[in-house]
Amino acid sequence: YMTLQEALPIGSMVAFLMHAQDLVAPLREILEKFQQFQNSLTSAERVFHTLDEKPEAMESEVRPLRIRGDIEFRDLNFRYGEGLPWVLKHFSHRIPAGRKVALVGRTGSGKSTLVALLQRFYESPANSVFLDGRPIESFDPRSLRRRVGVVQQDPFLFRGSIEDNLRLGQDSFPRERLRAALDRIGYGALLRSTGRDLDSLVEERGANLSAGERQLLSFARILVFEPDVLILDEATAHVDSQTEQLIQRATEEVTAGRTSLIVAHRLSTVEKCDEILVLDHGELKERGTHAELMAHGGLYHAVATAGLESSTA
Repeated sequence: YMTLQEALPIGSMVAFLMHAQDLVAPLREILEKFQQFQNSLTSAERVFHTLDEKPEAMESEVRPLRIRGDIEFRDLNFRYGEGLPWVLKHFSHRIPAGRKVALVGRTGSGKSTLVALLQRFYESPANSVFLDGRPIESFDPRSLRRRVGVVQQDPFLFRGSIEDNLRLGQDSFPRERLRAALDRIGYGALLRSTGRDLDSLVEERGANLSAGERQLLSFARILVFEPDVLILDEATAHVDSQTEQLIQRATEEVTAGRTSLIVAHRLSTVEKCDEILVLDHGELKERGTHAELMAHGGLYHAVATAGLESSTA
């Protein structure tokens, strides 16, 4: 319009548009570099925080330890630092040995914190967490962690063989024990059907295995080491429904006869548990079986219908 009104020469208009287009790319690069700088600051903060972490007080050697798996929380209050909000508030509950218990709640309700406290990754207040009637702070961390098995949402696998990832540096296990563990969770037959065995290669973080195979391999670890307490931290979160059925059978195998805490977002994972604990903002709101809590129509009913995924979905 300005050009038609002879208020702006057409050459000036073209030059302005070209300069404006040339300005976009440098601005984008500046913003990208600023984002990289912010990410670097965050990474550096985490690195220095790790370097400043004080070493844990541990005994000079790992002592053989056997526990029944009786867990009790007594008026547990916990937060990650002074001035920070409470993550767990007046949490009290007893889990008898051999019982399978599910922890359910929205993100930030305190489920992962309970799991971390049981492994002494963080120190709970004195005389608030008990294992077999003893305060958990009286156990040596390394000896305790050898009796607590964990299957995470994203299990870590090392580069090496399947045998290496089952042994984790322990040479005392015979190969027959490793094969028996694979067969018990149903992974041994899958390996043989694809021409693989204990010597087959596993790439870093299990890059050459499917998500289901990585989970099955982590379940087999549990059967090899035979821990007294088992923690399943959303172990079926990233698998398809067909693989989930195989993992469900593996879950029943590894949880049989040992105290098990199951953090899950799938309805099919928690509905078979002996008891379900429903947490909300760090407080224990409901407890009971799946049928009891669904009939109650409270918080668990809302979470189950809105957030949990049914096995038939």
